[in-house]
Amino acid sequence: MAETFKNAIIADVSGDSASPDTLYTAPGSTTSIILGVAIANKTSNSRNCTLTFTDTSAGSTTEMLGDVGIPGNTTLEVLAGQKYILETGDILKAYSDADSSIDITAGILELS
Repeated sequence: MAETFKNAIIADVSGDSASPDTLYTAPGSTTSIILGVAIANKTSNSRNCTLTFTDTSAGSTTEMLGDVGIPGNTTLEVLAGQKYILETGDILKAYSDADSSIDITAGILELS
């Protein structure tokens, strides 16, 4: 089984909750483990961010991080120390309360 460390990045996250940006989609024949997510607020004002998880085999989408406030000019480290497993086709998406105010980086381990 091959192990590959990856970064998934969204620069300038969308402010459109109806059309969130895709952070990561687990590739075919791969199990992915989320190792951590850093959410950077690039503005001087507090901004909110939501991170969703779609489990394609269950046909459901849930919030992993719901409308969490991030103070201006800071980075929030979330999901660190916890392991979230994504199977083939599972998707992480994000949106914020203002266009282009947030960048997100996720550290992921792919097992194929």
